[in-house]
Amino acid sequence: MINDPTAADPAGPDAYLARLPIGERPPVPTDGAPSWEIFPYEGELTVRVLQPPVLPEPPRHGEDGPESCQQCARPDSDFLWTDEHWRLSATDEPTGLPAALLLQPRAHHDLLDLPAELSARLGPMLQRVERAVLSLGGIGRVHVNRWGDGGAHLHLWLIARPEGLTQLRGSTLPLWMDVLPPLPAEVWAERARRIAAAMAAEGGTAHV
Repeated sequence: MINDPTAADPAGPDAYLARLPIGERPPVPTDGAPSWEIFPYEGELTVRVLQPPVLPEPPRHGEDGPESCQQCARPDSDFLWTDEHWRLSATDEPTGLPAALLLQPRAHHDLLDLPAELSARLGPMLQRVERAVLSLGGIGRVHVNRWGDGGAHLHLWLIARPEGLTQLRGSTLPLWMDVLPPLPAEVWAERARRIAAAMAAEGGTAHV
């Protein structure tokens, strides 16, 4: 049952949830993302039924600390490049985009508890990774995304949009990453090697 949007919010922390159409299928908005020219799908679309909230939320990977964190347990050899504070990896399998990378601190932190020293280093490090990706050539933009619903260890996505493919611009780029045919494995590996080498040219260690 959809609650009356004109009714006053009930008191308490559940006011927002109380107004949602839980158990129903919201309509597709006429001017929402499916109508954008950058949206990769067309035709008849159906919004999923809105599920009830799960409270408390289930813990993310590594929520209990580094001892339970899959990212902390990975050796440096699993990464494209590492240094004293940061580690950079690629997706496990080739994607349809020129590059899709994950930057994370070596130490077990999320964004909220990232120490001030690492926070100050984060901006310059993102710039450095972007320069490495742009060095591949043919890159229009490098999108930076942080979601963090799956893992408690901070990880930021850097996703490259091919130059000239303006249909892929904006927030739908991760959707296009699923749609486009994946790069051949040897091309993906060479691009990873070049990114790692570009990173290592400014310090740290390339592992590919």
